[in-house]
Amino acid sequence: MAQATMFEAKTQLSNLVRRAQRGEKIVLTSGRGKVPVAEIVAIKPMTRRAFGQFLQPNFRIPDDFDELPETELAWWLGKGE
Repeated sequence: MAQATMFEAKTQLSNLVRRAQRGEKIVLTSGRGKVPVAEIVAIKPMTRRAFGQFLQPNFRIPDDFDELPETELAWWLGKGE
């Protein structure tokens, strides 16, 4: 649990919200005694997604995926007319 004063919250709100989105709980304090007065917590913390998480299980990249017609390949290689 992290703490931040009200002044820090005013000047670094974006950073504190980002930290809360990552799952951290931020307690805002007030006064010289740093009395806890509020919390910043994410409504729904961000989660990391694995690559391909939403691909269908039978998804397959075709064998000719990176093949180009001869004329287009010539243009990519700088030999087109």
